[in-house]
Amino acid sequence: MTLALPPLPYPHDALAPWISAQTLAIHHGKHHQAYVTNTNSMIAGTAFAAKPLADIVLATAGQAEHAGLFDNAAQAWNHTFYWSSMKPKGGGRPTGAIAQKIAADFGSHEKFVELFTQAGTTQFGSGWAWLSLHRGKLEIGKTGNAGTPLTTGATPLLTLDVWEHAYYLDFQNRRPDYVRAFLDHLVNWDFANHNLAKA
Repeated sequence: MTLALPPLPYPHDALAPWISAQTLAIHHGKHHQAYVTNTNSMIAGTAFAAKPLADIVLATAGQAEHAGLFDNAAQAWNHTFYWSSMKPKGGGRPTGAIAQKIAADFGSHEKFVELFTQAGTTQFGSGWAWLSLHRGKLEIGKTGNAGTPLTTGATPLLTLDVWEHAYYLDFQNRRPDYVRAFLDHLVNWDFANHNLAKA
């Protein structure tokens, strides 16, 4: 089974002015494509070739002999999840079950914003900020490089890519502005509600 690069769920210019068409074209068409291509190269002719992407991530996590495969497979999975974590005219306050869960577990939307912003801005170097469900409670975390909550038994609900290639053309070194733009204008609460309902 050959893995394919999933199409973006919106046109390249759909997230402008917060994320430019140029950033999306390079990020999706070059970076994400490279992770998919590398994963396919590494699984060709192995038992991993018959596995879905998430299963490859789980099977290779923490395995030194498969570190390269994990990095590429997890990055491929994380990026697909990231694209769906955003939508045109997104952002702002959540509605539905995720809004109620945020209020119950964090006390307020404002506290969620504070904690998520902290996770996104304090991840040193490359990585991700996550909203996940773990053992029935929401948690906010960050992972370095290709790390993903999938490997801890948590259910990811949303993610923000804080690798520099995700924002540098649009925000340069201003990562806090990128995180704010994600929360205010891009975050896809419908996707979070969908993932919460499946958990």
